[in-house]
Amino acid sequence: MDITLLASLAVIHIVALMSPGPDFAIVVKMATQQTRLTAVYCALGIAAAILVHTLLSLLGISVMIQQSPVAYIVVQLIGSGYLAWMGFGALTSAFKALKLKRQPAQVVTSPIDNVAQMSSFKGFKIGLYTNLLNPKALIFFITLFTVLITPQVSFATKTAAAIVLFSLSFIWFGLLALVLSKPRIQQKLLAANTIIDLLVGIIFIAFAVTIASNIASNIMSQWLV
Repeated sequence: MDITLLASLAVIHIVALMSPGPDFAIVVKMATQQTRLTAVYCALGIAAAILVHTLLSLLGISVMIQQSPVAYIVVQLIGSGYLAWMGFGALTSAFKALKLKRQPAQVVTSPIDNVAQMSSFKGFKIGLYTNLLNPKALIFFITLFTVLITPQVSFATKTAAAIVLFSLSFIWFGLLALVLSKPRIQQKLLAANTIIDLLVGIIFIAFAVTIASNIASNIMSQWLV
């Protein structure tokens, strides 16, 4: 087993996990507005999606998708559509909250009283789809495994890599969910829920627009050739 290779993968992945993006944004939203269990399940969903990306990359399926122009465009369109839909939902929630603030003040006993609660399974699905349908995640894992995981790498190292990436993902997002879902922290962030929704909406829509613009530019460049 190549420990040096696994360490390199771990360091690169940790840096990627800590970078702001849809995964980070959705965990913050879940942890501050939903129950702790739902937030943890959301983190588990993201980790499960990362495991799927890892397996697809190890099996070469991700590369096959990228090399097929039609399949790659379809994947990107589905991903950008989902991110845009999630972003629109977050912005809608923020605008509704702003309208409520204009009404007479009401007593709030819990930071999640005025937010529709979802099941832990739905939290898992949201985390899973947020990462799995993000084309940028697909590209990241293709690049990472193309550079570091060569055909000469042993099966044991590849298996360990999948376990390491899954574990690091769940640990990071799980800890984030646990910390931010503490009642005291939720209470402090109650007033910022509208801002959180606005930021989450902007992040998701920005990613969706970026992906869509890349698709459009690639298609235009092909037509002009």
